[in-house]
Amino acid sequence: MITFSLRTATFAVAAAALALATPGSAAGAQAPTAAVDRAVAAWAKVTTVRATFEQSVTNPLTGGREQARGEYQQRGRDRISINFSDPKGDRIVADGQSLWLYLPSTTPGQVIRTSPAAGSVDFTAQFLASPKTRYTIADAGRGTVDGRAAQAVMLTPRAKDVPFTRAKVWIDDRDGLIRQFEVVERSGVTRMVRLVGMRINVPVDDAAFKFVAPKGVRVVQQ
Repeated sequence: MITFSLRTATFAVAAAALALATPGSAAGAQAPTAAVDRAVAAWAKVTTVRATFEQSVTNPLTGGREQARGEYQQRGRDRISINFSDPKGDRIVADGQSLWLYLPSTTPGQVIRTSPAAGSVDFTAQFLASPKTRYTIADAGRGTVDGRAAQAVMLTPRAKDVPFTRAKVWIDDRDGLIRQFEVVERSGVTRMVRLVGMRINVPVDDAAFKFVAPKGVRVVQQ
């Protein structure tokens, strides 16, 4: 998932949460590995995602805290649309070939275009791709996200090339969706992302996965 950020560098990686689904009755408390297994199986059945996202970023060095929100859409594993309503006008788009980072709120006058590795824009996959091999998995308690009961699981990377030192994910008891995650990046920054009103396997907007640089905006290839 590129780096872990909705507003900087890559979003999926650094891009659920976003999401997973297995129909069924509420699961209740489970062993953490069993909860992760449910999430993996559920995500394999997801083809599209729509949700509103809320993000909070805390920097322990400065004591600063930034918040953002907007609309998230995903199709398959290589198309992502992050359309910010706050800060309004910021966009992150993966069109299947390139990842576009257009953040006029912080870097006006330019858009960054990158060529992400295969699957790198599917941020949920960073948590669910071979999780038992890549992470130490531990129970992190219970919680409620968007009015739904969830089991929290702590993932600690075994390797040093993962862009975070630990991640806490909230897995929905009823459908296996990851509805919230919190990561501590290697810089010490803590990033919390919550998905609200998530819907899976629903129509998404074709236009959302296309980006055309506004007139006068410089394209920076990376």
